Amino acid sequence: MVTASRSIDALFDLESRVAGILSFEAALARVSAQLGVIPASAGDAIVNQCDVAHFDLSEIEREAEPAGNEAIPTIDRLRALVSATDEAAATYVHWGATSQDAIDTALVLALRDALGKIDEQLAQVIASLADLAELHAATPMVGRTLLQEAAPTTFGFKVAGWLDALLRHRTRLTQVRDEARVLQFGGAVGNHAALGDDGPRIAVALAAELELTNPELAWHSIRDRLANVATTLAATVGTLGKMARDISLLAQSEIAEVREPSAVGRGRSSTMPQKRNPVGCAAILAAAVRAPGLAATMLSSMPQEHERALGGWQAEWATLPELVSIAHGAVVHAAFVAAGLEVDSDRMRQNIVATNGLIFAESLAFALNARLGRARGSEALGRAIQRRADSGTTLRAALEADPTVTATLSDDELSAVFDVRRVVGVAEQVARRVAAAARASVGPGAKPR
Repeated sequence: MVTASRSIDALFDLESRVAGILSFEAALARVSAQLGVIPASAGDAIVNQCDVAHFDLSEIEREAEPAGNEAIPTIDRLRALVSATDEAAATYVHWGATSQDAIDTALVLALRDALGKIDEQLAQVIASLADLAELHAATPMVGRTLLQEAAPTTFGFKVAGWLDALLRHRTRLTQVRDEARVLQFGGAVGNHAALGDDGPRIAVALAAELELTNPELAWHSIRDRLANVATTLAATVGTLGKMARDISLLAQSEIAEVREPSAVGRGRSSTMPQKRNPVGCAAILAAAVRAPGLAATMLSSMPQEHERALGGWQAEWATLPELVSIAHGAVVHAAFVAAGLEVDSDRMRQNIVATNGLIFAESLAFALNARLGRARGSEALGRAIQRRADSGTTLRAALEADPTVTATLSDDELSAVFDVRRVVGVAEQVARRVAAAARASVGPGAKPR
């Protein structure tokens, strides 16, 4: 069972981190040269060496531990490479920047791509759930509270609950992605002291070069943007976990109302060949268990010291990529499950029938109380429920044997109370409305293939 995403992990591995640092250094040299802050020849010499293929990653990894971060050995190596071809140009490597500028900007670049991938998959989940909500808007099923049979609802309405929340999460993810797509560049303590008046000019050009937003000031120890990403991802995974929990409960053998998509070898048991385990739900739920702790670590790291953190910033390095990875893994599993979920509407109806009418008790209570008053209505319904239990008959038969009930409700009125289509409230309308909103949100291009 895979709960993390290998495709996302690659965005945050050592090679990608070093490549991100070099993207920052190349862009910094390029715009500094264009603005006349450093010689044009120096800018060219630096840019020409900002290729991760020129770097020994094992050496950088080894030197990063005593240095405290990967940017320092990467910049040392870059400076040596530039010096070998243009000694004067080497002076201008990392000009006016600090290691955190390079590390945070590299993280932001990776995060931008990773959140884009999560959004693509989430759109697929939303499109598939919209189809399910529309298709089963009027499909009756048992509604359950506290794990007990409660009152009728529709499967489309249940799906609409997951869907409506995921639409909100997608909006939040767009917001935090835009908010976090921000340059980090301030120099030693964030105030561009080494660059003077050139600092703000370089920052504007550097942000444009990297297609990032230029913030009002450096955010070396102000980490709210990344914390918002973490909490939004964790909440999204939590809702996916809610969906997976519902599906796995409905897939239990005793209920058997839905099943995960079938595929060769998927969900098989090592000893019980009849089983099809809900492995997609298991992966999503595993992510939902892990995500809150990772988000809590990001929140705990926010009270950082002065202009550069000792420990809090470093705690983010492994935490945020892991959270992004398991969030992507969860949404990939959710996209697969939602696109091929097998819904047994006949079984849903059978489970309603299997309650012997008890599932209509709420509707009966309202009908009887309206005519008899709460005390007498509750008493009549209580007698019928007890009679049904004693005799093993249906609740309707027990009611029809009570003169008080037959004198109060006509046969047609009693039939209406036991008509599942009439006692699901606004379930169908809501399911169709949420499905339409979801389709409008993701557009036809996000429909699952």
